[in-house]
Amino acid sequence: MTNPHQADDEDGVQPRELGAYFVLREAVSLLEHQVEQQLRADGGLSHVQFHLLARLHHAPGPLTMTQLADGVVYSRSGLTYQAAQLEKAGLVTRGATPHDERATLVTITDEGRAVLDRVLPGHVRLSRRLLFDPLSDEDVHRLGDIMTRVRDHMRTRPPRSAAPRGRRPEPAAPES
Repeated sequence: MTNPHQADDEDGVQPRELGAYFVLREAVSLLEHQVEQQLRADGGLSHVQFHLLARLHHAPGPLTMTQLADGVVYSRSGLTYQAAQLEKAGLVTRGATPHDERATLVTITDEGRAVLDRVLPGHVRLSRRLLFDPLSDEDVHRLGDIMTRVRDHMRTRPPRSAAPRGRRPEPAAPES
């Protein structure tokens, strides 16, 4: 099946596509900015930390750092830093997995659940006010359907954590 929105020239973007792209980027930026402020005010959390706690809260058990990185689409080093900050605050614990000594398991603590419970009502109210209030029920249904298809399409590629780590090139030897 061909995509009717795909330009004949693979590098070309149709004006309507470009417009939709920039509106999407702006809306996401506006939403993320407001969400970040709410999470910081209500729980001292960054958006990424909230996302990590939420994933851990809804998981059937502890998750590996790789599972978390894939789920929140975050770099390994950034995730390690965020997990360390959450552990320092007593919101998660990290430990070795019994099956793979290279993997680290992350578990949400009772304190982490309490912080999530404290910030979630404000998060829901803010999301509803900014994102869902201007939409009809049909709009919400269509938005969910569209974004699910886009996400699923993007997720057909291997997760970022599966990508080989970049290595810095060796410095060139000085010429004699």
